[in-house]
Amino acid sequence: MTGAPENLPDTPDGPDLAALREEIDELKDTPTEELISPVPHAVEEAAPPPAPTDAIGSEDWKDPHAGH
Repeated sequence: MTGAPENLPDTPDGPDLAALREEIDELKDTPTEELISPVPHAVEEAAPPPAPTDAIGSEDWKDPHAGH
């Protein structure tokens, strides 16, 4: 066995590949993280907007046992 398989035609004979090429290009433009672990659209819409938080360790926790 050498070269190209003998059962393949010289020119592709099948459905138009433009739609497939378009889908491939769309997938190329999608970030890898979105392909691996997509966020459902409903979850994304329901998520609250991010809000700033205090830095870790800056909270002023009251000791519940201090008054005893």
